[in-house]
Amino acid sequence: MATSVAIPRAPAARAAINPWVVALTVTLATFMELLDTSIANVSLPYIGGGLGRSFDEVTWILTTYLVANAVVLPMSAWLSRVFGRKNYYMTCVTLFTIASLFCGLAPTLTVMLIARVFQGVGGGGLAPVEQAILVDTFPANKRAMAFALYTVAIVTAPAIGPVLGGWITDNYTWRWVFFINIPIGGLSLFLTNRFVHDPASFAEERKTVRSPDGKLKIDGVGIALVGLGSAALEFLLDRGQIDDWFGSQYILWAAIIGGTCFTVAVFWELRHPDPVIDLRLLKVRNFAIANVFYFLFGVGLFASTTMIPQMLQSLYGYRAIDAGLVLGPGAFVITLLAPVGAQLVQRGIVVPRILLFGAVVVVGISFLHYSHFNLDTDYSHYAWARALQGFGYAFFFVPLSVIAYSQLKPNQNNKASSLTNFFRNWGGSVGISLVTTMAERRQDLHQARVGDNLNPSTPALQQAVNQTTAFLQQRGFSQADAMSAAYNHYYTQLLNQTKLLGFMDCFFLLGMMTLIAAPLILLTRSFKVGGKPSEAH
Repeated sequence: MATSVAIPRAPAARAAINPWVVALTVTLATFMELLDTSIANVSLPYIGGGLGRSFDEVTWILTTYLVANAVVLPMSAWLSRVFGRKNYYMTCVTLFTIASLFCGLAPTLTVMLIARVFQGVGGGGLAPVEQAILVDTFPANKRAMAFALYTVAIVTAPAIGPVLGGWITDNYTWRWVFFINIPIGGLSLFLTNRFVHDPASFAEERKTVRSPDGKLKIDGVGIALVGLGSAALEFLLDRGQIDDWFGSQYILWAAIIGGTCFTVAVFWELRHPDPVIDLRLLKVRNFAIANVFYFLFGVGLFASTTMIPQMLQSLYGYRAIDAGLVLGPGAFVITLLAPVGAQLVQRGIVVPRILLFGAVVVVGISFLHYSHFNLDTDYSHYAWARALQGFGYAFFFVPLSVIAYSQLKPNQNNKASSLTNFFRNWGGSVGISLVTTMAERRQDLHQARVGDNLNPSTPALQQAVNQTTAFLQQRGFSQADAMSAAYNHYYTQLLNQTKLLGFMDCFFLLGMMTLIAAPLILLTRSFKVGGKPSEAH
């Protein structure tokens, strides 16, 4: 009797997925996470009122998120190798979404801070994993367009955060600042589960995280040093100006702990066979130079995005929404022109380093342009200046990212994405801390200088005070009240002028830093866009 033998079927090949579907899917959650770095800023007074806490106490809502984010971000490459890139990404989205729910429901500040820590932990892995997914999803000769999409997300999200946060708070309640993450997170999870898959090459890379006997290789010392160092330095940068820098014992100890941990971590990671952060990648010239500009990108973008709304609200009387709208033209220009920059690189029309050099120069000039503004400058001038800055950034990130990955092997992309985001994130933290501190210190300096040359007996001041006093007396003020109001008016003018000078000094410094760094781009090695990566050495 003949017997039939069941022949096992080969597993069905997975249908090819359009890489743009993957790109849009992973960009969705990253946009949500980057939006959250700034959306809660304008809502802090309302959150404090709702939770019955002072403004100084609720600023910890920002600090806890940034610290948790800074700790996880450099470890994202190792964690994605341990759990699988897709699994780790979906875990991050899930954690971020659930934590957002608890932030919105928080009955006390303690619950809010705990939820923000988990939100930061979840958010820390999204941007670097997305960048690694984009690099592996798109072939090298089409990668520039994917970076253009990434540029729009990382530049636009922090810019519209304050506008959206202000609008939500004014029209609904501050709790919806966090609740809006829930449907976006749910959609991201559905799309990621359906369309995103780890490439076969990454499966081979994952094997390197385990020893031949199957045991997980853990760089425990490196994780501890990087985690503690990141937390300490992020705490220092975020709270330094609030707590008077080294006048505070907490800030002093944060500097000592952070500096010591990172110094030891550099030596440890360079000697470890499988480090949690692969600093050896910085031996590759193009990648090392690119990271200098990732850092500079973070400094300029986040410093200006923080400073412009603050300046417009405190000196020009803009509402939070109106101040945020000044940032709109820059975001629009980037959205419009970033794909153009990608095509210029992708088609070989412009050499990436030349395009990047021109973009950096334009960004530097835009900062210097800001530094010449005065209290009579209107909305259109600020909007056009932001558009000029956006014009530079539109052609900044795409060639920079192409240069960064130009000399790396495919199995180095995952570790590289953690480092590039590490430098960009620290650039943002340093930039915000720098302008926050410098603006206040320079205002004090200008106030002292102007005050030395403007005492109550100055003829011009006396004449102005007398004219204002007479004007007020004609409208019913007593002489004493009119004179007091006149002096207060001109003292307020003094404060506003010196505060503006402090901001202008910050813009000038950002411009000079950017222009001085620009020639460094010309030291990058030439490469063929879309060609095979050269050996990293």
